[in-house]
Amino acid sequence: MKRLILTRHAKSAWDDPLTPDHDRPLNERGKAAAADLGQWLASRGYVPAKVLCSDAVRTRQTWSGIAPALPATPLMELKPALYHAGVDVMLAVLKHAQADVVMMIGHNPGIAEFAEKLVAKAPFNAEFGRYPTGATLVVDFAVESWDEIAFGQGVTVDFVIPREMVV
Repeated sequence: MKRLILTRHAKSAWDDPLTPDHDRPLNERGKAAAADLGQWLASRGYVPAKVLCSDAVRTRQTWSGIAPALPATPLMELKPALYHAGVDVMLAVLKHAQADVVMMIGHNPGIAEFAEKLVAKAPFNAEFGRYPTGATLVVDFAVESWDEIAFGQGVTVDFVIPREMVV
């Protein structure tokens, strides 16, 4: 069994129009949501052993907000290929993962499409297709190795967006 925790970065700032997209940080709401997401994950036992994170500032800051709430700090690996990645790139990155529980932190529009393609049945949440900032899907795969996963195999365990979170 393999478990993926698929998270879109938390809300980012748009204060400075001259800041390149890759370098945009989280805003205050995003920082709070990332911390809440860490609490939510820890309270439900959704603890990754490995984190695959886009190298954008807002994804790294999302992870920095989540990590302190977890009982153990997993190894985080920056994956430049995840910056605005499409579904095929995201799948290729995941197929090389080694841990049983992996967290992937990325961006829309790719992450929304990736989430939708991974699961056999989407969660009952009107926001799932939109995958707003901070959205997190927990999905299980009945495989021995990540390189065996394919679209439509995932079993939805949980799905949350920050404004619906109860921590």
